[in-house]
Amino acid sequence: MFKNLFGIGGPKVDLREKINEGATIVDVRTPDEFRSGHVAGSINIPLDRIQDQMKKINKDKPVITCCRSGARSGMAADMLKAQGYEVYNGGPWTNVNNLK
Repeated sequence: MFKNLFGIGGPKVDLREKINEGATIVDVRTPDEFRSGHVAGSINIPLDRIQDQMKKINKDKPVITCCRSGARSGMAADMLKAQGYEVYNGGPWTNVNNLK
């Protein structure tokens, strides 16, 4: 389960390259968590609202999800993949922030 959740053992993807390609970064933490710090240019769609707000995410660009630890972003990535998005679990937002 953790292998799927955090992408361990799966194909290696250069998230920095995806960011350079114009990936949308979706932070799935709560609004309060997002306000306490986030990746510049990211959008905040809490995990419990991702199904209802998917239309806000451009399907023509790669998507990188992030959260506090990588658990919620993994769940969000699975939901988006099921809807045909090219999506990658970026794990903790601080890791994604270091790639910019």
